[in-house]
Amino acid sequence: MITVAKDLTGDFTSIQEAVNSIKNTPETIFIKNGIYKERVEITLDNITLIGESAGNTVITNDYCARMPMEDGSKRGTFRSYTFFVNAEHFSALNITFENSAGFGKQVGQAIAVYAEGDDISFVNCRMLGHQDTLFTGPLPITEKEAGGFRGPTEFAERIPGRQLYENCYICGEVDFIFGSATAYFKNCELYALNRNETINSYYTAPSTYKNQKYGYVFEGCRFTGDCPDKTVMLSRPWRIYAKAVFLRCEMSGQITDCGFSDWNKPEAHETSYYAEYKCFGSGYRPQLRAPFVHQLTDDEALEYTKEKVLSYPVYKAE
Repeated sequence: MITVAKDLTGDFTSIQEAVNSIKNTPETIFIKNGIYKERVEITLDNITLIGESAGNTVITNDYCARMPMEDGSKRGTFRSYTFFVNAEHFSALNITFENSAGFGKQVGQAIAVYAEGDDISFVNCRMLGHQDTLFTGPLPITEKEAGGFRGPTEFAERIPGRQLYENCYICGEVDFIFGSATAYFKNCELYALNRNETINSYYTAPSTYKNQKYGYVFEGCRFTGDCPDKTVMLSRPWRIYAKAVFLRCEMSGQITDCGFSDWNKPEAHETSYYAEYKCFGSGYRPQLRAPFVHQLTDDEALEYTKEKVLSYPVYKAE
């Protein structure tokens, strides 16, 4: 085990320096409490990061989409991350990942965690940001404007790996969980930040691929925030085959009656898949949901267990 500590009691004072020192895997890095203002990038398989405590082991930076690059171009969404992992069999435990750039109106997109690969897990972690806090790669198949995907996996194969987020706290505003991965969220709190807009927040924006069986699944999660009642949407489709299922989740009164937006993509009414099952709370109004939202039967809900979703085979998208 490699130890990182700000107080010079470990092997390194920088997390990235510890990562760069790894020659053989599997390897575990233990990170002592402290605020680590750095960008961390992991591209080796079989790496585990363990923080001393989720609230006090903090990886933070403030890169954002509108930040100018050396050539005068804007950094863009996918080069704004604080933490980047593109690997298999990665896990993180007891760590806060933060992008402190601020609200999207001022700085644009600002990713805290950019996660791509298969068998990735974050347990008892905190992800703090505003617009686009957590990107669950891969990217959509094609970009809608030239240069829109500029970043570390722009030209990578599109393989929607399986990711787990358990007992995590994730906060943000616009589309703050987004991407094409198969991702299971269990017992997490999703916290929406108030922008003082008619619609203040969108918790999720999946870009699930056409033939992908699972997109996002939320089981036993709490959808909270500091927004006024009926000003937050659970999801909208970044791409038209978006999938998100909500099982036994607690929904605060800030969620709108319809719950879901089609993002001005009427074709998504037929191609996307949004569903709920035995949710509760003042924001759960199944009789008022958008007409393209499904309410699952007991048998249908059995298709979305953690075991089934995370054991479904990975494939290369066409």
